[in-house]
Amino acid sequence: MANTKMHFHNLYPDTPLELRDVLRWKLGLGPKEVPPVILPETREALAVAAGLAKKRTAELTEVPAAERVRLTWIGHATFLLQHYGRNILTDPIFGDCQPVPIGRLRRALPPGIALRDMPRIDDVVISHSHYDHLDKPAIKALGAGVHYWVPMGLGEWFRKRGMERCTEMGWWQSAELGGGITLHSVPAQHSSGRTGRDRDETLWCGWVLKSATRTVYFAGDTGYSPVFREIGARFGGVDLAILPIGAYQPRWLMKVVHMNPAEAVQAHLDVEARTSVGCHFGTFRLADEPLEEPPALLAQELAARQIDPQRFLALANGESIDI
Repeated sequence: MANTKMHFHNLYPDTPLELRDVLRWKLGLGPKEVPPVILPETREALAVAAGLAKKRTAELTEVPAAERVRLTWIGHATFLLQHYGRNILTDPIFGDCQPVPIGRLRRALPPGIALRDMPRIDDVVISHSHYDHLDKPAIKALGAGVHYWVPMGLGEWFRKRGMERCTEMGWWQSAELGGGITLHSVPAQHSSGRTGRDRDETLWCGWVLKSATRTVYFAGDTGYSPVFREIGARFGGVDLAILPIGAYQPRWLMKVVHMNPAEAVQAHLDVEARTSVGCHFGTFRLADEPLEEPPALLAQELAARQIDPQRFLALANGESIDI
């Protein structure tokens, strides 16, 4: 009997990116776009916030109160999330972006905390199979003692590498993470693939971690779609949302799979987040915008919409916050 491969699709209509689209981008043949204007006062405010961030950085040796969440940004989409005594990593990557770490795929900043300095890791959640979110060297270093939570179809990749503690989940499925935390897989607007022959053969998703006291949403990697409103409605809002704000230029190419800061602010409102934190910026130059632009445009958008800037933060490298 022939082996039938699965193929996954986004919930909402989109125009999938093709190789020819990427070639048009790289050759400069796509539509010309007007670059955004970053106000001088926004740059100044960002520099002040970065200086204060170093003073606010928490020591990982301190144990957060059980009912609260401590979030530490390692870089890109990698966060250490500490809650109810569990240490959880999102999309861990501590080195350059594989498989050919040259040019833009080299880290612009070292990880906020080195892997060797991490506390014991209990769980890892993976949003999808792209190399900047599923990093083979990081998984190998973390080892088989960790419980890996992955989208549907991705478990085989882990089991082939000796990681037997691996649970696959589809959209809207739930499982007990442990320690009083329930884990929910939720839809994202994205894609998957690690070679030219496995496109969309594994699922992509975001994750919601819910306890008796806190609800945390990690969006992973996603374009903007109506699903954010559904997530907000299903969970009655969230205490903390981790939302991507980078790798969005040029829009004609990236809009399908990556939000820009303005769309991330709308997603923050849609999921009814008490606090949001930006991710997917400042580490790898995956698109055309300068590395420092996403936080500046985020600050500008929050000001334009009269939203308290403390409700949507762009953390400094290695910074921690308690929610």
